[in-house]
Amino acid sequence: MSPRRIARSSSITNAPHRPEARRRGRRTGRLLAASVAAAACLAASAVPASAAGSAGPEPVVSRGVTIPAFYTPPARLPAADGSLVRTEPLPLGLSLPGLDGRRLPGTATRLMYKSTDAGGGPVAVTGAYIEPAASWKGGGPRPLVALASGTMGQGDQCAPSLSLQHPLTVGEGTVSIGYDNIAVYRFLAAGAAVVVTDYVGLGATDRLHTYVNRVDEGHALLDAARAARSVAGASVTAASRVGLYGYSQGGGASASAAELHSAYAPDVNLAGTYAGAPPADLTEVMKGIDGSALAGALGWSINGFVQSDPSLKAVVDAHTNDVGKAALKDTSTMCVGDAILGHGFTDSRRWTADGKPIADVIAAEPKLQEVLARQRIGNLRPTAPVRLATGVHDDIVGHEQARQLAVDWCRKGADVTYEAVLLPNLGDKILTNHLAPYLTDQGAAISWMTDRLSGKKAYSNCWSMPVQP
Repeated sequence: MSPRRIARSSSITNAPHRPEARRRGRRTGRLLAASVAAAACLAASAVPASAAGSAGPEPVVSRGVTIPAFYTPPARLPAADGSLVRTEPLPLGLSLPGLDGRRLPGTATRLMYKSTDAGGGPVAVTGAYIEPAASWKGGGPRPLVALASGTMGQGDQCAPSLSLQHPLTVGEGTVSIGYDNIAVYRFLAAGAAVVVTDYVGLGATDRLHTYVNRVDEGHALLDAARAARSVAGASVTAASRVGLYGYSQGGGASASAAELHSAYAPDVNLAGTYAGAPPADLTEVMKGIDGSALAGALGWSINGFVQSDPSLKAVVDAHTNDVGKAALKDTSTMCVGDAILGHGFTDSRRWTADGKPIADVIAAEPKLQEVLARQRIGNLRPTAPVRLATGVHDDIVGHEQARQLAVDWCRKGADVTYEAVLLPNLGDKILTNHLAPYLTDQGAAISWMTDRLSGKKAYSNCWSMPVQP
């Protein structure tokens, strides 16, 4: 095993996590039952546990899924952020032949590109670019949407670019569904090109995914937009208007990128940002996740913080018991489906050494408070228009902290369109209050973004914040 792969697993535990992941087959029966139902709904093609990508030495296997050799970064990376490291054709899992010989909805390319992580170091990030078959009928040259996916998990098999090829992935105790593919295809149908980032460490096998790290996510999304311009056959250029789009984890990534844009990537011609249900204040968000169907995301967050700052390992070890340490190791290779079935509705008090919830542990530990404070989104002003949407009953990525982000931006003079999604309470902490706004607001979000990509002016409603829920 290469030193980089060893470093990835040892950031959480001294034993490599991938062999452990392959021993998690005891949940396979329940997961396969869930995946059959999902497949019926999606009519998607599945990649079996034995599926392999490009041949290569020491293939990385995550929960029974072989990660293609493409996703293993080289020892050296280009100097410039957004530079392509490598590309290859990416067959879309849902695609049709067009009358003119071009595939519908477009031609996809798998990407690896260079970015800069939160520590200032070079990092390889993977993703995908899709050149649409449809023509762009809006104003100006063909635009680009840089799409940040919602939470997919922490295992490499959960990478969004892999889900474009295999909308449903099933392995030994793993299920991953490419639910953001719907938004991708809607933008392609409108004639906008789309680039999708896999984030830092999701897909790329050299490190663990730094889940909800705002700088890693923001840089990866902006550098994906840069990388798209260099893809062979791409019609987008530096003059193309760019939109940042994301919901949930993706909403946090797009919000962070909007804030970082002017300093980090002013060469990206940013026209607007959609941030749906952004986790702007992780201190509050972690309280909502604790005990919910997505409680496993606590593990992804902690694992990601330790990956970014290895000095936190001693703090985490001191505050977790054996059950917690095993849970962190387990979640490090999980996708969303696995986490729901394996750790759904877990109370974090089961993981801590003193039996207190993780929120209390953080409140008593200055170093952890400092880490979460650095992740706060809302301290910088986006320079391009932003549409921020949040469900008023969202109890996973809490409504109040998302609304507060809109308030913070408005106070800084940003051009903000705030949308409080009014739906009934659909059940406490079972994800429905988080997912329903994603579905009901998507059409309006895409329409708003299409207008920005066409050069139409946005109109802020910051004036209405005092009366908006």
